[in-house]
Amino acid sequence: MASGVKLANPELDVWIITGDGDGLSIGGNHMFHLLRRNLDVQVLLFNNEIYGLTKGQYSPTSRVGTRSPSTPFGSVDRPASPCSFALGAGARFIARTVDTAQKAMPDILKRAHAHKGTSFVEIFQNCIVYNDAVFDAFTDKKAAPDHQLHCVHGQPLLFAGGTKGLAFDAATMTVSVVDLVEGETAVVMVHDETNRIMAQLLIDMPFGPFPMALGVIWCSPAPTFDAAVAEQNSVVAAGKPADLDALLRKGQSWEIASKDFHAV
Repeated sequence: MASGVKLANPELDVWIITGDGDGLSIGGNHMFHLLRRNLDVQVLLFNNEIYGLTKGQYSPTSRVGTRSPSTPFGSVDRPASPCSFALGAGARFIARTVDTAQKAMPDILKRAHAHKGTSFVEIFQNCIVYNDAVFDAFTDKKAAPDHQLHCVHGQPLLFAGGTKGLAFDAATMTVSVVDLVEGETAVVMVHDETNRIMAQLLIDMPFGPFPMALGVIWCSPAPTFDAAVAEQNSVVAAGKPADLDALLRKGQSWEIASKDFHAV
């Protein structure tokens, strides 16, 4: 529906508000094609790792061991990563934030809106009813400084008050956490939001040994689907009128005469 609205009204700003269940399970097929087509819309995916509106069934992002009405003994399903899914589907803008990040979120939403193409923003959202405190390890006020990595284009990837950072090993194509002496950042990676390999590394970092990467992780604009459709329509409209009958009869077609019908 959102795709149709945007294509019919290209001047509109279209925002799609969805969740981890709707966006990656029920509507996963729609999400995949939206991202690969690169329609100029904004997607805000609220991830609470549970089906919060349908009585707490486990969702595609629920962790192994999650107990829910549908998995009373604990889920054995491997969780999906929304941002990894988006990157694999061909998204050109990927960001992460937290529902309580009142200072950081507006800037991320402004960046998403300014981006021409599909903007995918994962928002960690606490479900106080069915999955309370699941993100506390990096969203709690006391835990956040040491476990959140705020990615800013052109800036070193530092966290824990600048005492730790991420270093890249070119030989093994891996990242590691390094402890830093005050002011020493030479070994630390500098965030490049246009580098797809770096985006994949930041998205795939396992939380615990590594911090949670937040902010604009990947931004590499490409031609949009709606612009291509509009251009095609203008070219077709400038040519000779379309002949629907000729189109239907083109190629393999046949006629069924009345004598071919028999009463039963």
